[in-house]
Amino acid sequence: MSTDTVTDVFEEHRPVLLEVAYRMLGRVADAEDVVQEAWLRWTGADRAGVRDPRGFLVRVTTRLAIDRLRQVKARNEAYVGPWLPEPYVTEFGDTVEDTAERAVLADTVSLAVLVVLESLSPLERAVFVLREAFGYPYGDIATMLDRGEPAVRQLAGRARRHVDERRPRYDVDPVERRDLTERFLAAASEGDLEGLLSLLAPDVRLVGDSGGKSSAPLRVVESAERVGRFLVGAALKGVPAVSFRFLELNGGPALLALSDGKPDSVFQLEILNGGIQSIYVIRNPDKLRSLNLG
Repeated sequence: MSTDTVTDVFEEHRPVLLEVAYRMLGRVADAEDVVQEAWLRWTGADRAGVRDPRGFLVRVTTRLAIDRLRQVKARNEAYVGPWLPEPYVTEFGDTVEDTAERAVLADTVSLAVLVVLESLSPLERAVFVLREAFGYPYGDIATMLDRGEPAVRQLAGRARRHVDERRPRYDVDPVERRDLTERFLAAASEGDLEGLLSLLAPDVRLVGDSGGKSSAPLRVVESAERVGRFLVGAALKGVPAVSFRFLELNGGPALLALSDGKPDSVFQLEILNGGIQSIYVIRNPDKLRSLNLG
């Protein structure tokens, strides 16, 4: 296999490797590091015996991600305030034509699901990601993880039950989410408490992630009244030279706030029965670097 072919094969599969690694880790930088290490493994492998390059590369990436996940779990124990995944630009566009497949990919990369996945063991998370997001057969997953198929089926069942029990239930209509996000922006930026209260569910939750490196609540803010007043207070303090941009992040519409053209915060809303049920606010500057899109 020529050098060009070696590179071409890897680049063909790089997007799916990054998708796997991000769902495993919830961090763009860590996912990119894992994919880079997979590239080094690929260039040093005996490729003559590799009949399925994609399967080989997904296997290597998954194992590297499991090792990385065990390292970062210890790091998260000292995290200041609530932890949220790093925002990930999806914008599937025309790359995923099938509506059902698109829905699965969007769901398994959502902030709400990734938060739940943090509570799985690394092996459970790997099985869940490979099975639920990418549809790998149990036998293939068993080979990738060097486990027996019955053990993999047990891991998959345990992970699925865990996720089903803990994942919040939201409406997934992207048009409705975009509309409510626009109305939310208008009310919040104007400090319109009454307008905000008309959009918020009574039991709405606001989860802020700053890592202690910027201003954000160190505890979850709950109830429409408290969340509304918090947002009005934040609007009054203001952000220097603020501007806003809509993006598709983690499979759904999101709002990127910029200060002097640099990422300041990300807002993403979850909707249920026409009301805003959850507001995720990410302000940790380390998690916004990949959104410096120019």
